[in-house]
Amino acid sequence: MGTPGAGAAEAGLVQVDYRKYDGALHWNLRMRRLGEDEHGVWLGLPAGGVTRKGHGPAVELPEAHVLLFPRAAWWTATFNAAPRSTEIYCDVTTPPQWPAPDEVTMVDLDLDVLLRRSAPGPVLVDEDEFAEHRVRYGYPADVVSAAQESAQWLMDEIAAARGPFCGVHQEWLAMVDGGGA
Repeated sequence: MGTPGAGAAEAGLVQVDYRKYDGALHWNLRMRRLGEDEHGVWLGLPAGGVTRKGHGPAVELPEAHVLLFPRAAWWTATFNAAPRSTEIYCDVTTPPQWPAPDEVTMVDLDLDVLLRRSAPGPVLVDEDEFAEHRVRYGYPADVVSAAQESAQWLMDEIAAARGPFCGVHQEWLAMVDGGGA
């Protein structure tokens, strides 16, 4: 992957670094900046793009996807192109920070809300990991509260198809899935 952020500004690429609460690098990848709207900043990766877990080997992603980084919210959202079975995958995180225009980082707080294409509604997953890491990393009470509130908000918004979960991602996804990126 090279040096994070190296040459990214010139190519319209953004280094995306999810970290764990102890600062360890978690999922990380480079994505193309697509634009911004009232929901936040949208980045895209075409089918065949790669991600890494920590400093591990590249993992190829067979479907295109877009990520939404909201402003001052405790989550990020991934919208996957078909035929991926998970249409929406939201990570509960600390609010995304932009140390540079070509770099975004946040702390993954374990809880995830997802919507599978064949499911009638969203599900909350990784509550066991959240409970374990809450103790291991010593999550402060305000972080625990913000994470739980964010997870519930995501469940409600996705179930009601409100805000960025009402299909607005389709236009952004078409920019990478249709070869426009």
